[in-house]
Amino acid sequence: MTSYSRTRVTVRSHATKRPAPPHGASSGPFTTQMLLINGQSIRVGRQAGSGTGMPLFLFNGIGGNIELLGPLAQRMPRRELITFDVPGVGHSELPGVPYRLPGLARMAASILDHFGHKQADIFGVSWGGTAAQEFALTCKERCHRLILCSTSAGAVMMPASPQVLWKMATPLRYMRRDYARQVAGDIYGGDFRKNPDLALELFRHVRWQSRLGYYLQIAAVMGWTSVHWLYRVKQPTLIMAGFDDPLVPILNAHILKSLIPHSELKVFNCGHLFLLTRADETVRVMNEFLDRPDMNGRQ
Repeated sequence: MTSYSRTRVTVRSHATKRPAPPHGASSGPFTTQMLLINGQSIRVGRQAGSGTGMPLFLFNGIGGNIELLGPLAQRMPRRELITFDVPGVGHSELPGVPYRLPGLARMAASILDHFGHKQADIFGVSWGGTAAQEFALTCKERCHRLILCSTSAGAVMMPASPQVLWKMATPLRYMRRDYARQVAGDIYGGDFRKNPDLALELFRHVRWQSRLGYYLQIAAVMGWTSVHWLYRVKQPTLIMAGFDDPLVPILNAHILKSLIPHSELKVFNCGHLFLLTRADETVRVMNEFLDRPDMNGRQ
């Protein structure tokens, strides 16, 4: 397991094993750069935002690169948003050894250090929701508020059907457009059931790297669960879920709501990817949550 407890962060401008965009390149609303974190070359994206306030750090879904979060960022122009390609995804270098979520949480904390932030609001979608929960535990003093989107408590959860899990076990949907269209409704539910062409719009943002990077993400959460410590998450938490989510059934959101003390639940009449198919409504809910004054009057 990779450890990032003693983290060295430097800017890396030369190419990694996979050619990376130049330092300071623009990727939609994000400006990207390569950081060297404990010898690992990691691609980081930042939207500076036009306003002030707490930055929002984003953990992406499985196989998701920075560009997939572009549509969300475009709808939040006031906010400073920070995200990254996890090791082996997008333009981040494949790790030399497998990693687990605590190491990934410490990597995210190092990225915040690079931008001079002691604290941030934390957002995680799907697979990234487990990483966000781990950040709230491992780096709890750095997590101001928490948003969990289309996610679960990990291994202790109401699982998807075997047919859905089998289709998720392969990254083929990121590699073949015809397959993505074929399985989108079964995996994501909601609007994808009636309009599978939505998958083609979604996956045009994918910057595919390797099967190994995908499988390392699966391995990172194998056996992981937060169900026994979620009562220790004291941050205000917004849980968002899709009513018709074949991948993470809605019961999982209710489990999170019951275990996290200061949490609230918003259910969308959609599937797993309401973040994209109900983007305007999702951003409105997120902004309302993030803009509330906390107990000391600070947003």
